[in-house]
Amino acid sequence: MQLSEKSQAFVLHFGEMGSRWGFNRTVGQILALLVINKEPLHAEQIMQQLGISRGNVSMGLKELQSWRLVKLSHQAGQRREFFTAAGSIWDMARTVFEERSKREVDPTLSLLRSNLLDEPENEADQFTQQKMEEIHDLLELITQWSYALNTMNPDKLQSLMKMGSGISRILELKDKIVGNKGSAAS
Repeated sequence: MQLSEKSQAFVLHFGEMGSRWGFNRTVGQILALLVINKEPLHAEQIMQQLGISRGNVSMGLKELQSWRLVKLSHQAGQRREFFTAAGSIWDMARTVFEERSKREVDPTLSLLRSNLLDEPENEADQFTQQKMEEIHDLLELITQWSYALNTMNPDKLQSLMKMGSGISRILELKDKIVGNKGSAAS
């Protein structure tokens, strides 16, 4: 089966985006192909539809499995392994976020925590440690916030996201009210 022009454009674009999400172009294209197919695909089908080598397909599928973004299945009477996208788009977005956090944020936080345990030896070390503490605190805050978002069900998360700039307007209003009360009290 040949990809339609729209499907092909989506797969190619998704491949380019994949490199921004932490995996290479081919892996992104494989994931996109699996996302837009109702039926599970085997490696040969992926190879034919994307025009890539068997080795690239094999390595790409292994990488997607390590990211927990594809599911492996077998079909009766078939020796081949079949692959599908692992869950809904929301599930996959959560998984990408969790995996990136494990691979990037967690090691950074560990390094920062370790470095912050040491006493600074001079003024330059003290300044460096202060900046590392600021980075640590920011990453901790982001991690806590993202964990809260990641545990929300997709409907609530989608509602929160749709609120968008409305939340910032509410916070600005709160600041004006609190600010005005503080000014009146002075």
